[in-house]
Amino acid sequence: MDVKVEKKEKSQVVITFTLSKEEFNERLDKVFAHNAKKFNVPGFRPGKAPRSIIEKTYGADVLNYTVIEETADDDYNKAIEDNKLEVVSKPELAIVKLGREEDTVYTVTVYVKPEAKVKAYKGLEVSYEKAVVTKEDIDSEIDRVREQNARTISVEDRALENGDISNIDFEGFKDGVPFEGGKAEGFDLTIGSGQFIPGFEEQMVGMKIGEEKEINVTFPEDYHAKDLAGAAVVFKVKLNSISKKDIPALDDEFVKDVSEFENLEEYTNSIKEKLEKQAESKNKASKEIAVLDKLVENTEVEIPEPMIHEQAHNLEAQTEQELSYQGLTLDMYCQYMGIDRSVMHANFHTQAEKDLKLRLALEAVGKTENVEVSKEEIDAKIDELVKQYGNENDKDFKSNPNIISYITQQLKQEKLIAIIVDSSKEVEAKKGSKKETKKETKKEEKVEDNK
Repeated sequence: MDVKVEKKEKSQVVITFTLSKEEFNERLDKVFAHNAKKFNVPGFRPGKAPRSIIEKTYGADVLNYTVIEETADDDYNKAIEDNKLEVVSKPELAIVKLGREEDTVYTVTVYVKPEAKVKAYKGLEVSYEKAVVTKEDIDSEIDRVREQNARTISVEDRALENGDISNIDFEGFKDGVPFEGGKAEGFDLTIGSGQFIPGFEEQMVGMKIGEEKEINVTFPEDYHAKDLAGAAVVFKVKLNSISKKDIPALDDEFVKDVSEFENLEEYTNSIKEKLEKQAESKNKASKEIAVLDKLVENTEVEIPEPMIHEQAHNLEAQTEQELSYQGLTLDMYCQYMGIDRSVMHANFHTQAEKDLKLRLALEAVGKTENVEVSKEEIDAKIDELVKQYGNENDKDFKSNPNIISYITQQLKQEKLIAIIVDSSKEVEAKKGSKKETKKETKKEEKVEDNK
């Protein structure tokens, strides 16, 4: 058998198989012997009918095509192995010539993993918006803790004010008809929180306990429920009770109650240190994203569409699984976000292409850097994952070849990313850009705080 491998554009490969008539007839004899019992011919027991009778009954091409069906897979797999092809698509078979008196020719078309060309990966120049801790950030964090430790007290001697917690019954009507999801009883709504559609909370200010009121509002044009988007509605509201938060004073006693510190100064410094560590982690992640984005920009590769399609499908399946943990479907999420399913699908496609380009770029860098991973590093990573997820079968993990292979590739990728990021250079964003403006504002705030 003659096998010809021809590489086309965009990582397409056409493998042409040519069988001489002698080879074809040898295979035909074996296929007939293997399938004779499958053919039912009147007057003959299963498997006893001569080939000539079977072909007269069913047609000669039945056996001819069976030769291809039963032997093409072995031919294809051997060709893939012999030529070391990394196939990323389903094979497409096409018969060019089929018969017993001449050569039989058929082709298998596949797409293979493309090879990326990285123009540069060391010394990449990047800019990104850095997180800077300001006095406002520290104050906001302390206020958040005070809110968490606030007491809720009942208010009975005045009307509803901004900032109060109202307990209400309500029902919404569109054109005089109640609409789905527009009714609740005993609902707690903080006035001024912006939890309800614009105009609702503002019209409640001044209500007294036990009072009933009709509130007229209009849903936003981009509201996720299309039947209510831009619609004018009426809510019938009854105020059941009023309460408010009693936020503790910011003093040493408060500090002792919520922390291990003795005074406000120590507590404030601890908050600042915590936020600065968070900012440091955020900046590290932002820099890595900027560097890898630049790496993708510096990479030339044509990714086959079937490869992108499969990756996009995987991303969609992963997203659906994550949403299912929250009791949601992808359609429900699209409706909530106000986007069409086709838009979501296009987003998956775009992200898939970017992910694949990065993966191929890292593989290309890996051939140059030739990083290695030790058994000790693999075991340590498995121990880390076991500790993180609480699985006690770590001994099984350390002897599982699939897990070892996965961890090895993960560690190699981490090392490659570290090489690329550590060699990168931070540069200032272009003057007048949005990022630069924000960065300068943060710097000014920090300087002002230190005065």
